[in-house]
Amino acid sequence: MTDRLPPLLLVGGGKMGAAMLAGWRERGITRVVVIDPGDSARALAGEGVEIVASLADVPAEFAPQAIVLAVKPQIAPLAVPPLARFAGSALFVSIMAGKTIDWLAARLGGNAAIVRAMPNTPAAIRQGITVACAGPTVAPAQRDLAETLLAAVGAIEFVTAEKLLDPVTAVSGGGPAYVFLLAELLEAAAIEQGIPAQLATHMARQTIIGAAGLLAASPEPAADLRRAVTSPNGTTERALAILMAPDAWPHAISTAIEAATARSRALGQEG
Repeated sequence: MTDRLPPLLLVGGGKMGAAMLAGWRERGITRVVVIDPGDSARALAGEGVEIVASLADVPAEFAPQAIVLAVKPQIAPLAVPPLARFAGSALFVSIMAGKTIDWLAARLGGNAAIVRAMPNTPAAIRQGITVACAGPTVAPAQRDLAETLLAAVGAIEFVTAEKLLDPVTAVSGGGPAYVFLLAELLEAAAIEQGIPAQLATHMARQTIIGAAGLLAASPEPAADLRRAVTSPNGTTERALAILMAPDAWPHAISTAIEAATARSRALGQEG
């Protein structure tokens, strides 16, 4: 692509902010100003990218076309209100868990153009999935810009019901952690069965990588792929009888997603 992204203001240069910035650089940037007081954020500086410690340090002439809010939701009550001065000219894209469009509009102004989105950490390798919802004042061109910004780090889907973003946060936002936990547990179980630690690590990681690749390449439902691995009266069937017992994985996963969804909603009420 030859068209560069317009001027952008990134509030928060942590892992997700840095991942998005890397994706934008590949897409082609005009100018990005990053607000982050941390020393680690300085490493993000480079051609077209400048780092400042606070909003007061943003150059007075800088006019971002979009502002991406990539700070923790607990910081939002302090970080968001001062940005209201841009509400008449810039699109706001929030990737903060829990903070609703109404919550943001109450602090930025009712006419602020806001897209709320939830990406996940595979964005760091451009393999993320982001689900987004556009507020009522977002113009079609602004929605397109939001899609371009978010698609730079992976797949992007829009929903019309904002309430879906809380379970989205629980499923795909936290999902990588659940997969990493599975790798951790497989590795530990392998070591318990006498497999050397180095081999156990390699087996656990490559099994998940390979299974994910097969899932990505196959049009079959995940349940069908699972059944294809499960020979009648075989070893996998014996293991799945334990994992799929009513009080095991089905209950644990459902309860975990319910708890994470509730926490996302609670974050929206704080501050």
